[in-house]
Amino acid sequence: MNINIICVGRLKEKYWTDAVAEYSKRLQRYVNLKIIELADEKAPENLSESQKEQVMNKEGIRILKSIPEGSFIITLEIEGKQLSSEELAGFISDKMTNGISSISFVIGGSLGLGKEVLKRSNFHLSFSKMTFPHQLMRVILLEQIYRAEKINSNEPYHK
Repeated sequence: MNINIICVGRLKEKYWTDAVAEYSKRLQRYVNLKIIELADEKAPENLSESQKEQVMNKEGIRILKSIPEGSFIITLEIEGKQLSSEELAGFISDKMTNGISSISFVIGGSLGLGKEVLKRSNFHLSFSKMTFPHQLMRVILLEQIYRAEKINSNEPYHK
């Protein structure tokens, strides 16, 4: 299985890069993982709604260009469907069983995801109604993918 994590913004702090490196290393034995970091648009605090939409659309163009052809697209959104760890594991396993060899998880920028990206999404996933920093969300996502792979391999970890 090919897993792509497509995210807007770069990790700068060592503690985030260390956490991502650790889960990336753990995942090597289960999936082919590719993390694609895309530049974020400058977004001052006082943007109008139309300016916010322009920022999300520009980021969205870069996101859509980076998704491998034929990949099943999962966008991370507050309003998406919430799954337990076991349900996420089953979801990923089901995709593999049904011939999907590539899943792309998309984490948007600080303003969220543009309409075109949301339209292309095959599944809208929420980890919580709360808002998390995008750097932390990347770590949480990687940990949950790792947990799902352990569950699907009947290996201990998911307690």
